[in-house]
Amino acid sequence: MAKQPQPISPFKNFFAGGFGGVCLVFVGHPLDTIKVRLQTQPKTQPGQAPLYSGTFDCFRKTLVGEGVRGLYRGMAAPIIGVTPMYAVCFFGFGLGKRLQQRKPDDVLTYPQLFAAGMLSGVFTTVIMAPGERIKCLLQIQAATGETKYSGSLDCAKQLYREAGIRGVYKGTVLTLMRDVPASGMYFMTYEWLKSILTPEGKSVRDLSVPRILFAGGLAGIFNWVVAIPPDVLKSRFQTAPEGKYPNGFRDVLRELIREEGVASLYKGFTAVMIRAFPANAACFLGFEVAMKFLNWVAPRL
Repeated sequence: MAKQPQPISPFKNFFAGGFGGVCLVFVGHPLDTIKVRLQTQPKTQPGQAPLYSGTFDCFRKTLVGEGVRGLYRGMAAPIIGVTPMYAVCFFGFGLGKRLQQRKPDDVLTYPQLFAAGMLSGVFTTVIMAPGERIKCLLQIQAATGETKYSGSLDCAKQLYREAGIRGVYKGTVLTLMRDVPASGMYFMTYEWLKSILTPEGKSVRDLSVPRILFAGGLAGIFNWVVAIPPDVLKSRFQTAPEGKYPNGFRDVLRELIREEGVASLYKGFTAVMIRAFPANAACFLGFEVAMKFLNWVAPRL
């Protein structure tokens, strides 16, 4: 394993992670919109064509019907939430690594990196759950032609007025089920790829931009391979009418398996995979660039 940059600074991770998250949203949001619309489209009745036949059909219909702005529908919520969310995510990863070190120059094993990544998933849920709820509702609203919410803030206000804080945080357990193991895989894979892509005798600090992009993009794909099934359940649960699933995700899972089969747990797979590589490549590149800047301006932070 190539030696990891030392010492680990959770605070630098916090600021660099926020910048990386903004990069991720700008690159990946259009395909996130497609993913959510595919995951939440109504069940097809006998003899009736589905609303979207697949990823590219959904993309075409969204672009023709709503223009480029339609692909960025609901982006205000993740943009507002993503800077603190990814800041907290990378902070949690940095803290998880720091807590497992006995001395500052310890190099962590891959299971330890996985554990640190899982901690980051716990940290982000407080911010992630309401942002995901609002984003999903706004993304499907445009597809159904409804105008219940005028924007992210209006959506949050209505959710709180209708069901209190529980309405805003609906789907938190499923967000945890998605993000804890997926974040472990995400960060462990990134560190592993950086290690094997670092030339012999060189430091991971000096990894080239193309190699950072490749490692970050592939880490995003590994992340979503783990995350897609709970993400499908989360999207369905968060956008369902109040009271439809009284037993939570168990009811969503039973309904999906009964009516659409196991393959339904991977709805939106193509959109997710197309999005995962460029979005996460941009995220980690943004993180590494910001981290180098912080190391330059504040080497002792």
